[in-house]
Amino acid sequence: MSQKPRKLLSQRHPILYQFSVGLRRLQRRFVWMTDAKTYSHHFQKEPLPFRIKKHQSVLLRKLGNSDMWLQQNKTTNLKLAVSRINTLLIRPGETFSFCKTVGKPTAKKGYLQGMELSFGVARPGIGGGICQISNLIHWLVLHSPLTITERYHHSFDPFPDDGRVLPFGSGATVFYNYRDYQFTNNTPYTFQINLWFSEKCLEGELRINEQLDFAYHVFEKNHQFIK
Repeated sequence: MSQKPRKLLSQRHPILYQFSVGLRRLQRRFVWMTDAKTYSHHFQKEPLPFRIKKHQSVLLRKLGNSDMWLQQNKTTNLKLAVSRINTLLIRPGETFSFCKTVGKPTAKKGYLQGMELSFGVARPGIGGGICQISNLIHWLVLHSPLTITERYHHSFDPFPDDGRVLPFGSGATVFYNYRDYQFTNNTPYTFQINLWFSEKCLEGELRINEQLDFAYHVFEKNHQFIK
């Protein structure tokens, strides 16, 4: 006989959860002010000359019995977040922070209820779905000499068999602002993130100002499902 996992105290008492989130967000703001990192904030419309990696991900994907309106709203959320990242340069010594670059997704900014993954379930939340961008950027960065300094797994994989082309566990979840995705440019090169939309996909590429004489190949080995 299997037992259900015990809920955390913050799951049983929503007020405690909100307090915990607020405290963590204050801690992150303090870190941003005191960590001495140089965060990337320069943009350049002209693409850098060399492409390192390109990838795309489908915008609308069915998750079990979830309402598709959450997926449709997600597209609006993605477009708002992409407008904050597209053409961003990451210069030598700079750090990219997803949360610092995109900012807090709020209804006032135009963000809608999208699908959020929290405590192992999918539920509506303002700005839900923008993790699709951090997932894509993480996959691009894995194919580069950039150094990933902060990254979190999703609490579960929502689309395990829906046209999968990437290895399991290769995503990067974000939740403003204490679940961030960050990487640092410890190289002498300048990198650029370009994001755009096709009819059915979010597309992106990582570019560089000088051509590298090596490339990366990411693959999955000895993976399995255990019941």
